[in-house]
Amino acid sequence: MKPIYMDHHATTPIAAEVLETMMPFLTSDYGNPSSSTHVYGRVARAAVEHAREQIAALIAAQRSDEIILTSGATESDNLALKGLAYRQAINKGHIITIATEHKAIIDTAEFLKKQGFDVTYAKIDAYGVIDLQNLRDSIRADTFLITVQAANSEIGTIQPLRDIAQIAHEQGILFHTDAVQGLGRMDIDVVRDGIDLLSISGHKIYGPKGVGALYVKKGIRLHPLIHGGGHENGMRSGTLNVPGIAGLGKAAEIAKRDLIQESERLLNLRERLRKGIESRVDLVQLNGHPQQRLVNNLNYSFSFVEGESLMLACRDVALSSGSACTSASLQSSYVLRAIGVPETLAHSSIRFGLGKSNSAEEIDHLLDLLEKHVRRLREMSPLYEMAREGVDLDTFAWTPHDHHNH
Repeated sequence: MKPIYMDHHATTPIAAEVLETMMPFLTSDYGNPSSSTHVYGRVARAAVEHAREQIAALIAAQRSDEIILTSGATESDNLALKGLAYRQAINKGHIITIATEHKAIIDTAEFLKKQGFDVTYAKIDAYGVIDLQNLRDSIRADTFLITVQAANSEIGTIQPLRDIAQIAHEQGILFHTDAVQGLGRMDIDVVRDGIDLLSISGHKIYGPKGVGALYVKKGIRLHPLIHGGGHENGMRSGTLNVPGIAGLGKAAEIAKRDLIQESERLLNLRERLRKGIESRVDLVQLNGHPQQRLVNNLNYSFSFVEGESLMLACRDVALSSGSACTSASLQSSYVLRAIGVPETLAHSSIRFGLGKSNSAEEIDHLLDLLEKHVRRLREMSPLYEMAREGVDLDTFAWTPHDHHNH
């Protein structure tokens, strides 16, 4: 028996409708979309352009040619940051972001720092929400980009996109958001929300891996990272991955179609899990914003329990302790550290990522496992014994209110 899957922030299974859409382009319709002289190429081109329209519709972009197709969100993030940075011909310039961003943003920003650009990490509160006044105060005359994620993949915190965009645009600065975790789980409208660039990943919305997109508002030019045949408005050369793109398009269409209904269902499941954990397990701490969070996300620290041990004990449910991109590291989550969670608690945290396959019965099964194994593991902990005997162990009783503007 395969374990119950509750790690939907790491990846999602390909939806049956998506696979069905992809199959012809893996078998009979194998043309290159750049070959316009015959029907094979024209069929492939039509599929790509249809997918572009489906992706644009998901984020309410006004034009499908604002969608640049990529290999995934990591490439999209790199293209947004480096593509804008390398167009700053006169001086290097300044970028503002936050410390809880995906590594594809943080590592790219740190790379640009070595190239002579300046990077400021705006303050965030104990829930991971950006401090808007500090963001305003961080802006300089040479700031050309503010990049802040729509929602965090570990703690689920949703950022105030419209407010950030307004602050950026008042100063003539472009605003980019990595919307990977938000799409299909929250309503994102690039025009209404004032977003200039937006990163998308196929495999987070029940589409295939290895395909994504970058929305680039009309009139913005990016320096390409990949040179070649001048594909994608000259911003991203290379033969297009037609099966993947067709799949991404279908996944975007489904995400838009099912958004309201699926968000409501996931919220009900999440609340069932939240109430169950808080009523059946003591000494737990919710990480991230209590309300302003993704409908499918919970992240809890279980005091006096090693997170890895608890996941091993609950091995018939697939869970993780943080971002899939950094899970091979033995360090505690950089996201939890950035919001001030003590090391002891950061090591005891587990992320629950709910998705389309999950049911109320699976939530109840998980709650039984958590209650049983947390109790068992704590009984083996000498620290837990000391706490029960009244020894003051402050680091095991952290609350977000202890920490502000990290």
